[in-house]
Amino acid sequence: MNMQAIDVKAPPQPTSLQDTGLPLVMLRDIFLKTVFRRNLFTVSAIAEAICLPIGLTQDLIELAREQKLLEAMGNREAHGASEMVYELSDSGKSRALDALKQSEYYGPVPVPLEAYKTQTERQAVRNIAISKQKLTESMSHLILPDGLLDELGPAINSGKSILMYGPPGNGKSSISNGIRDALGDRIYVPLAIEYMGQVITVYDPIVHDKVEASPNDTLSLRRSGSRFDARYVRCRRPTVITGGELTLDMLDLKYNAVSRTYQASLQLKSTGGVFIVDDLGRQAEPPQALINRWIVPMESGYDILALESGEKFIVPFDTLVIFSTNYKPSEMFDAAALRRIAYKIKIDGPDQENFLQIFMRVCQAKRVPVDEHAVVHLLKNRYPEVNHVYANFHGPFLIDQILSICAYEEIPPQMSPELIDRAWANLFVDEA
Repeated sequence: MNMQAIDVKAPPQPTSLQDTGLPLVMLRDIFLKTVFRRNLFTVSAIAEAICLPIGLTQDLIELAREQKLLEAMGNREAHGASEMVYELSDSGKSRALDALKQSEYYGPVPVPLEAYKTQTERQAVRNIAISKQKLTESMSHLILPDGLLDELGPAINSGKSILMYGPPGNGKSSISNGIRDALGDRIYVPLAIEYMGQVITVYDPIVHDKVEASPNDTLSLRRSGSRFDARYVRCRRPTVITGGELTLDMLDLKYNAVSRTYQASLQLKSTGGVFIVDDLGRQAEPPQALINRWIVPMESGYDILALESGEKFIVPFDTLVIFSTNYKPSEMFDAAALRRIAYKIKIDGPDQENFLQIFMRVCQAKRVPVDEHAVVHLLKNRYPEVNHVYANFHGPFLIDQILSICAYEEIPPQMSPELIDRAWANLFVDEA
């Protein structure tokens, strides 16, 4: 585990309603909507739903009772313990319905934008220093050209943008994923954030990999006398991976007109982690347009988003952006755009020696016996047809083809010059 996981400071648990950073009316209305929508009755159930401590939830209950919005209905036995049961009064139900008309959001109390900015600073990806050993370990399953990791390491530690380019099928996507794995530590992602009374949901289980606290983590929290703010989720550093489907509007807030709530943009979800744009050049948007959208965030460390009303506001842009393309950079970008991409790293295909290492490793992993005559045939007779241009994906492709043929013909996995030729026929297309 990266030592940085210990260094990330958790968001402190609020000890008063004022500590939440939200207006009391907003807190009360989220409380009422949650009780109404979830049909909750006890302080423990409500506290879990709105992600506030029991004491603060009890404060909201007392506030609602003072305003005649909630009524105590007596004690109820549940799981061997007795808890007071509460129900919304007619006035409380009416207020909940009115609040739902303004926004359908209920559940976890959001984190104010300013508090979110503070936590982002505590766990900034640009503050991570990845060692050569850590990067080597995360890439150990790959066979890479000499010196490549020495190019990647400083680029990652800079926290600035990286463009990986070169011929297809040579592991640019795998290297991007290896960079993500090298980060390895944990951060705190808010379930939702609030700006000007508007709620923006951030946590996305598809993007954010939740990490449960280990016994050591729990002990450390007990010693410090507090738990972290339950409005956050402890996660691995997030990774957003996009390809040809990426469009510019995915980089803006997504507004739901029915619920009157917002969903975070892709780059906001990737805060504190990695944003990988794979297959750059295959999107509907021109590469230059995509880069133009990121120029200010990549240079300034902040992004500008807009509400449905048109009002704009600033959010952190703490993301390691990795572009991966099979095209020549000069064919996609002007000189100004290329200058703003801090690191340009070419990923070439393997030489014959590295190709053979990959090929043998695949054979071992897929339990295909290596036939020396077949390998010599591949190198001496087939590769001259393509001027001895090797690619990392060739080995897995050829072996998978051979295994499919063996399965169809009901013979044990094996290798021969004939099987190599049949697999090779699907690797390249003869259009003559």
